[in-house]
Amino acid sequence: MSSMTAAPFFIDITGDVCPLTFVKTKLLLEKMPTGAIATVRLKGAQPLDNVPRSVTAHGHEIISLAREDKDPQPDPRVPHVLVVRRC
Repeated sequence: MSSMTAAPFFIDITGDVCPLTFVKTKLLLEKMPTGAIATVRLKGAQPLDNVPRSVTAHGHEIISLAREDKDPQPDPRVPHVLVVRRC
């Protein structure tokens, strides 16, 4: 995870609940230049559903969403990493 925290646009919302998860993500995206990449660390069923859906609804591109531990089985209890391009 140290490489994620070194990313210029990174936010860890694993301790937050909806709707604060998307609010914090949206504020990060608004600070970024167009085309920049953000890494969002999140967990929980609602954030895993709501944040990517809301990011897309606001016109940004989801590059990837995967479990942090690389296990292919979905599990909302495990932190995930969402990578987003600001459009």
